[in-house]
Amino acid sequence: MSHPTQATANGNDSNKFKGDRSPCSPSRVIHIRKIPNDVSEADIISLGVPFGKVTNLLMLKSKSQAFLEMASEEAAITMMNYYTPATPHLRSQPVYIQYSNHRELKTDNLPNQSRAQAALHAVNTIHSGGMTLTGGPGAESLLLPGQSPVLRIIVENLFYPVTLEVLHQIFSKFGTVLKIITFTKNNQFQALLQYADPMNAHHAKMALDGQNIYNACCTLRIEFSKLTSLNVKYNNDKSRDFTRLDLPTGDGQPSLDATMAAAFGAPGIISSPYGGAAGFAPAIGFPQAGLSVSSVHGPLAITGRMAIPGMTVIPGHSVLLVSNLNPDVILPHGLFILFGVYGDVHRVKILFNKKENALVQMADATQAQLAMSHLNGQRLHGRVLRITLSKHQAVQLPREGHEDQGLTKDYTNSPLHRFKKPGSKNFQNIFPPSATLHLSNIPPSISDDDLKILFGSTGCSVKAFKFFQKDRKMALIQLGSVEEAITALIDLHNHDLGDNHHLRVSFSKSMI
Repeated sequence: MSHPTQATANGNDSNKFKGDRSPCSPSRVIHIRKIPNDVSEADIISLGVPFGKVTNLLMLKSKSQAFLEMASEEAAITMMNYYTPATPHLRSQPVYIQYSNHRELKTDNLPNQSRAQAALHAVNTIHSGGMTLTGGPGAESLLLPGQSPVLRIIVENLFYPVTLEVLHQIFSKFGTVLKIITFTKNNQFQALLQYADPMNAHHAKMALDGQNIYNACCTLRIEFSKLTSLNVKYNNDKSRDFTRLDLPTGDGQPSLDATMAAAFGAPGIISSPYGGAAGFAPAIGFPQAGLSVSSVHGPLAITGRMAIPGMTVIPGHSVLLVSNLNPDVILPHGLFILFGVYGDVHRVKILFNKKENALVQMADATQAQLAMSHLNGQRLHGRVLRITLSKHQAVQLPREGHEDQGLTKDYTNSPLHRFKKPGSKNFQNIFPPSATLHLSNIPPSISDDDLKILFGSTGCSVKAFKFFQKDRKMALIQLGSVEEAITALIDLHNHDLGDNHHLRVSFSKSMI
């Protein structure tokens, strides 16, 4: 493999910056361009730290470039997903990042690497001792004792209103946000926010505590809550449970109580034209208050329209663009089953000319957000999935008489939708992909060996199996990897086990 310095010198990376370049496939090495002259090694490392451990760094100041190596490809993907909609800034200058063509950095024999290594060592020392930011296997063991997935957030210097949606947008960069409750206490705007995983809460606290949401105001103060789970009764603009789309909106209380309105001194700033459960702050930030959203910089800047995917009723946000699929094996049905774990899929279209890309239309924008946050960066058929919101408002069906080789399918009335019934228990059992699957609807005639053989027939290795003690219709099965479990779920969900029983398969939060 050519050396990064040589690669840049002979134009391998640099000649691709002119005009539109095709994005490189994911790599744990991130290439950063247009860095300011006075930037330090620690500044560059700080871009990567919130997303995982930074394992190497190469500064090319003469070319205003740097390479940052993360411990895992997943961490690099999370970092790229975070900075794609919100351009990172160093020393108040925008910098541009992309995946590098290099899979790793080899810097052992380079001159001037001692400063980079010293900076890396300093950062890793700070974050060790229970504060390690590695997100890989075994990371759970590094958590502080009793650490909660729930954060308590206080917003100080509240010059502009901070809505539940704004918090959701900021905090979802660090993991799947399950629930948020906002309230005012001691004349302070506060929130409780629950992540799917305590490690996400840990990363978010490390990265966001003390940061300003907007320039010089709305400062976040974050601590771990003593609660380990939140109980949300209503989905409205004060509280939301993103795993329960069926909750009532409550009595439609006004979006701000009197103390909050008094704190702003100008209720006109925050009167939302949208209202209701999907209500959100004015669409272009808060122009009456002189805040130009585009001028805000720093990691929390809310860019462009303050439209938070999954919250708003802006059409078009229920369609996802899925890229980097394996075109040899992918079928619309497979995407229908996989994305159906997180919401009801209405249509799937694999693109005729670029079969590694597909459009998936969910029932609504919240389900699209849920599917994107859980499935982006997961592996399917040997490829790392990349998922973004599509600019399309709906997936078009082929016109009468125009067959498209079965690449577009309409599932609007499919009997396999998991979330048809309001209040269904399925809303409470949405978990990230895991190597352990939850099986249900198993007839009494089926033994554990039958199920092990069935899952083995899909090419998976079965590591463990256990029937539920109280209910033999359900079981847990642990497979060799998350990727195997994803494939098995696609292949075997709704599999006919005889006796008019179709197997139900979902991801489990439990281990065996």
